Amino acid sequence: MYERSSVAELVKSLKAELNRYPVDGKLPSSRAMVESYRVSPVTVSRALAQLAAEGLVVTRPGAGAFRARPSEDTPAPGDTSWQEIALSADGATDAAPRAVDASGVLVTLAAPPPGVIEFNGGYLHASLQPERAMAAALARAGRRPGAWGRPPVDGIPELREWFARGIGGPVTAADVLVTAGGQSALSTALRALAPPGASVLVESPTYPGMLAVARAAGLRPVPVPVDPDGVRPGLLADAFRATGSRVFVCQPLFQNPTGAVLSDARRPEVLRIAREAGAFVIEDDFVRRLVHEDAGPLPRPLATDDHDGVVVHVCSLTKATSPSLRVGVLAARGPVCERLRSIQVVDSFFVPRPIQEATVELVGSPAWNRHLRSVSGKLKDRRNTLTAALRSSLPELDLPYIPSGGYHLWLRLPDGTDEAAVVSAALRAGVAVAPGRPYFSAEPPAPHLRLSFAGVAGQGEIAEGVRRLRRACDEALG
Repeated sequence: MYERSSVAELVKSLKAELNRYPVDGKLPSSRAMVESYRVSPVTVSRALAQLAAEGLVVTRPGAGAFRARPSEDTPAPGDTSWQEIALSADGATDAAPRAVDASGVLVTLAAPPPGVIEFNGGYLHASLQPERAMAAALARAGRRPGAWGRPPVDGIPELREWFARGIGGPVTAADVLVTAGGQSALSTALRALAPPGASVLVESPTYPGMLAVARAAGLRPVPVPVDPDGVRPGLLADAFRATGSRVFVCQPLFQNPTGAVLSDARRPEVLRIAREAGAFVIEDDFVRRLVHEDAGPLPRPLATDDHDGVVVHVCSLTKATSPSLRVGVLAARGPVCERLRSIQVVDSFFVPRPIQEATVELVGSPAWNRHLRSVSGKLKDRRNTLTAALRSSLPELDLPYIPSGGYHLWLRLPDGTDEAAVVSAALRAGVAVAPGRPYFSAEPPAPHLRLSFAGVAGQGEIAEGVRRLRRACDEALG
């Protein structure tokens, strides 16, 4: 796999040398660039593709790369200030503002600068991804008859059946709708279940991407506190009574960011409270396939204990594979299934068939279970390394709960700490961490950090990241 930094460096070098060539002049061959710059052929190919996208070179199959003709001067940008009025005037009477702060999501999606250790990532490091298995699955899928044809809008039958078996209980393939990842599924579910201006109950703290989706739909997130046993049922019942909400979004397994697991005693309580309120529970089962090796038996999805159609189940393969394998599902029973399907079809028609076919090939191969077993052991080792390093080097940071699944730890900073100052100092020290503030839909009770151990290169990088964080805390905490 190519390195982003190598591609960026080669692009910079080639740009600096473009003036050596006349317009339409031929650049050195790819083989010559590999030898001259001591990079891989993939890096050369990526660099030339970026230059072509910027209009600086033209690639001609079989002939090579040539310097492009300069583009004509572009006109000065127009005045777009009128948009501020257009985007806000109609919203003046909205029941809930639709302006969305995506910073909490972008912090886990943006690649950090070269040399910065990524403790804020939301996906597996490339070394943990099943790249060979995915490539082989995609190649096999491409040879399937009809692989590039139009799929059923609900998803291809084999994939829906596989997801239904994984969820279990009363869920069948007929209840499953294939989506373009978990984020898309959450968006569809919230828009289907709550009108603009309505309240939606959410765990506190919770996943910033879900809060952003809710606000984009014009909904009002209302926090319900969680503890190590998951959401607190008494407070959930109080919130339903106070708001009249008809939706509660929860992550019962390895909750993001706390890592909490909804206890056996609370599971039926949550379903009962929602049913009595005439409300739906959106179950975001986002990391079931990232269980750690020492976790023991997992509780079943809430959907398996739901016989009244209360639960709308969301799950995805993205976290366990690659950020680009955006395949997930919505599973629901009753009339709500038709509403979910209608919104999905209007938004995106269907998930591209080649991706669905490749997913069927991947999960049906022996490599799939080998990958899950391998990741399970490696995540446990990374979690233990990070936990030990934090307790040794940063004992003033409270680590109240160590999860046996997922990819992150949730740290409480000392009371009175300037959370933003710690995050900024960490970046200056060469480590990117996620601030706690975006995980709260209302005022946070204390400053926090979330540290991911899945997006780094290995245990050595974890140890170095904690050393850098120690320097940052020394600077920010005095």
